[in-house]
Amino acid sequence: MRANVVGAEADSLSEARQAIASARSVVVKIGSSALTSLKGGLDTDRLDRLADAVEARMRAGSDVVVVSSGAIGAGIAPLGLSSRPKDLATKQAAASVGQLALAHAWGTSFGRYGRTVGQVLLSAGDFARREHHRNAQRTLDRLRSLGAVAVVNENDTVATEEIRFGDNDRLAALVAHLVGADALVLLSDVDGLYDGDPRKGAANFIPEVRGTADLDGVIAGNGGALGTGGMASKLSAARLAADAGVPVLLAAATAAATALTTGTVGTAFAARPTRMSARKFWVRHAADSRGALLIDDGAVRAVAGCRRSLLAAGIIGLRGKFSGGDVVDLIAPDDRIVARGVVEYDSTELEGMLGRSTTQLPENMRRAVIHADDLVKV
Repeated sequence: MRANVVGAEADSLSEARQAIASARSVVVKIGSSALTSLKGGLDTDRLDRLADAVEARMRAGSDVVVVSSGAIGAGIAPLGLSSRPKDLATKQAAASVGQLALAHAWGTSFGRYGRTVGQVLLSAGDFARREHHRNAQRTLDRLRSLGAVAVVNENDTVATEEIRFGDNDRLAALVAHLVGADALVLLSDVDGLYDGDPRKGAANFIPEVRGTADLDGVIAGNGGALGTGGMASKLSAARLAADAGVPVLLAAATAAATALTTGTVGTAFAARPTRMSARKFWVRHAADSRGALLIDDGAVRAVAGCRRSLLAAGIIGLRGKFSGGDVVDLIAPDDRIVARGVVEYDSTELEGMLGRSTTQLPENMRRAVIHADDLVKV
């Protein structure tokens, strides 16, 4: 097994690590296992050390947003539970107790440096709806402009399916895009990416991920006793952040000080060369799909291969009820989702347009069903 240290020579060759070390705006996600234990609940000593590392980065000139897991974990011990709850009602009860303790602990910890903490509770739905998305962005921007530390968590007390949101990994990547961050740092109980589970035997450490080829043969697992994430969640979040043009560092929470200074620990994920536009990023990663368009092979080649607009002639069926302006999936004949896009017509309107060429349609229905600018390959 390779040591989880990247030397000066390797670091000098890594643009991702240089970008992370010099980033002016950073989102730091902290996993449940880094803050809580089953027996003791919230570990304020560990939280203080993490706050120290974040404070040092802020004093060095960076703007930092914290995405903190741990609400459910912090509520387990006070409620006398012996393990992380599995049913939704108990999860929400634990979150309601733990959220208070977690917010108070972050406020107390950063209070040692005279900093004010603002708690921002979000769910997947807040990113799916453009108005909520913009409101969250304005809140985070204003907190930072007022000198407060924004501590973001998922709103577990009311979330339903979102409560399995990947232990906040995906939320952190979405927040990184939301605030226009220059880097995302994922801190948890793992020290980086391996091609297998190092707890089960020999596994090779992967210091750099520059593209999908570097992930060939990697087997990613699910979360542990306190969290809902795991390596699969972190890989997904890193790819999401890469679409936003944000490099990612995956490291152990115990190495937070180094991760937030030199960035010479853990695994660095390179960002895509250019950031995806905010609208296309929202369509691909944040918006809820309201239905689906079944398209023929010719349309698949046009929209997925040539990035052209989708016309009614290429649509062979519909799924669900949706309105103009909703996001829908585009499904190939083999039932693969090949793209997503913002549809121009209601599902009831489209029912009479299927398979018809532009010249066969009324003049007010001759525009593209999904314009190329509003279409993203999946």
